[in-house]
Amino acid sequence: MDESRKRPRDRGPLSREDVTADSPFTLPGFFAELAEGRLTGAACSDCGHAMVPPRPACYACGSRAVAVEKQPRAGEVVSYTAVHTPPPAFEARAPYTVGVVELASGARLTGRVDADYDAVAIGDPVELTVRDPGDAELAAALDHETDWPIHVFEVR
Repeated sequence: MDESRKRPRDRGPLSREDVTADSPFTLPGFFAELAEGRLTGAACSDCGHAMVPPRPACYACGSRAVAVEKQPRAGEVVSYTAVHTPPPAFEARAPYTVGVVELASGARLTGRVDADYDAVAIGDPVELTVRDPGDAELAAALDHETDWPIHVFEVR
């Protein structure tokens, strides 16, 4: 392909061939950015919908006019639950809280909430933190996920 016609890596791809393993529109690309301290998402130029992790097409309107943008780490809990029967690697942590957080951009991201279930409420402000995986995460990870950082929401 003519180099002048290549699409920028942070703009929605035109075809499947444009989505490579390290593209910011894939989970490996998203977690590589997160490991560098950057929380990224996709913003649709047509309808304004925000998506975290980034997607190559908007799931609100179907447009491929999306761009990768930095996302805020602050948000609020919109849903949450307690996990009482986790995968074997996380049995010692049960019960633990998992929530859906709406970031200030409007994008939603699921993750662990670093608080007991009874200490969390809809609307609670939270902040995303990132850390290296521990033994439990490494035991549960697929081979290609062992370098992926862990994100956890802390109630503010």
